[in-house]
Amino acid sequence: MVRVMVVDDHPMWRDGVARDLTEAGYEVVAAVGEGRQAVRVAGAVRPDVVVLDLHLPDLPGPEVAARLAAVEPAPRVLVLSASAEQEDVLEAVKAGASGYLVKSAGREEFLDAVRRTADGDAVFTPGLAGLVLGEYRRLAAQPGPGGPAGRAGAERPRLTERETEVLRLVAKGLSYRQIAERLVLSHRTVQNHVQNTLGKLQLHNRVELVRYAIERGLDAD
Repeated sequence: MVRVMVVDDHPMWRDGVARDLTEAGYEVVAAVGEGRQAVRVAGAVRPDVVVLDLHLPDLPGPEVAARLAAVEPAPRVLVLSASAEQEDVLEAVKAGASGYLVKSAGREEFLDAVRRTADGDAVFTPGLAGLVLGEYRRLAAQPGPGGPAGRAGAERPRLTERETEVLRLVAKGLSYRQIAERLVLSHRTVQNHVQNTLGKLQLHNRVELVRYAIERGLDAD
């Protein structure tokens, strides 16, 4: 059973989300209204997924996402926000959020997003995935220690042909299930390839993995 924590400062909305999750078979391990409380509680209840509102009374949502990324084991963060502003989306993803869904999403869309987030997919409200990939490409093109020029001299870990193939599709924005269908693999096998690649590259999450791939042109046809 997937363990979920809900973080939202509006009690009625928070309770409604928690109720929908419970009815759908998820285990809601906590429902809190403040960012600092969320980080503290996450370390104790160890959720698989945190459903996070961006606008909290004590800490900005992106900062909460960043602090949650430092929790051991780190949960996957799905932002559920009323805002679809470009700046809010990009700040959340750069802070480590796995996905971003607007609160106008339907119940089934939300529940599917939680399931996919737990599976390791990057889930976005339609139209936002392209925005995020575009920002990855912009950052990857910038000179400096984080860009391709700054890493050109570094020794690249050796990936298998299959790991490289999976990485290329991740960089194109495909979900794990879409990759599995395209390569005729099981969903679990795709997840294992991604985890192996993260370990070899010493990266922490899919956000960093996508940027790495784009820096090396693996998103090109």
